[in-house]
Amino acid sequence: MRTSASPSHAPVLLSESIEALAIRPDGVYIDATFGRGGHSRGILERLGPTGRLLALDRDPHAVAAAQMIADPRFAIVHTEFGHLHAACSAAGGAQVHGVLFDLGVSSPQVDDPARGFSFRFDGPLDMRMNPTRGQSVADWLNDADESDITRVVRDYGEERFARQIAKAIVAVRAGDPLRTTGQLADLVGRAVRTREPGQDPSTRTFQALRIFINAELEELPAGLKDAMNILLPMGRLVVISFHSLEDRIVKRFMRDEAHPEARFARLPIRDIDLPQAALRVIGKPVRPSAAEVEANPRARSAIMRVAERMA
Repeated sequence: MRTSASPSHAPVLLSESIEALAIRPDGVYIDATFGRGGHSRGILERLGPTGRLLALDRDPHAVAAAQMIADPRFAIVHTEFGHLHAACSAAGGAQVHGVLFDLGVSSPQVDDPARGFSFRFDGPLDMRMNPTRGQSVADWLNDADESDITRVVRDYGEERFARQIAKAIVAVRAGDPLRTTGQLADLVGRAVRTREPGQDPSTRTFQALRIFINAELEELPAGLKDAMNILLPMGRLVVISFHSLEDRIVKRFMRDEAHPEARFARLPIRDIDLPQAALRVIGKPVRPSAAEVEANPRARSAIMRVAERMA
């Protein structure tokens, strides 16, 4: 039975991420994924009168929520975080003391049936973070080749039944186009034979389609590179991921920028000619406490990584 939506939203690893930013009262910071502003408000609480916070979000609903913050130290830009450098420049900034990424979807997005993100609610099969741009999931699924659907569900959702799911989608759409989340969830439920205890059969497929339709994995490297390039020395880069593919990109980016010499280990290059480290990894990856996961089950897959800009 499909349930009604809930407007609640609890930012994940809130205190841990704010501490990781090492906020200075007069600093300039970027919240690259505003959502509903939990992390932004935490940053503003630490800033002094001369501090500044720039937030970004591609979702017009999030931008509308951000515009309710009446604080002269705060500004919001409606754009993807892959355009972080351009957004910072357009807002009059050059370099900043910290950048925070809270990846994935926000609770209001998931809990609004009209957005089509969740298999728990029956609504239009959309999943676009910016519903004014690009194809919806329904439009893509009704036109895509079976091989492309298989690839997306397999590669973005790590779903071992991707081929069966794609075949079922193509068979069903031949009679009637897929239009709702309920249709897709029921179809996937029949195609997936087994699933981990406590996990809905549709979880991986919905996750894969959301990541693909919003080009999330393509956007992330650009955003990370922009963040590193605008950070001041000792500025912090803090990234909260919820998916193994996202975390792998973040981990490799921080590792490669902290140890660029590793790429040239087998080449006859003098130490003096090796590239210098741009980042320093700070501490170990941080996961939510058992108490936070109990209070907010959506936090269970979160992992936070922190790096600091070198001089």
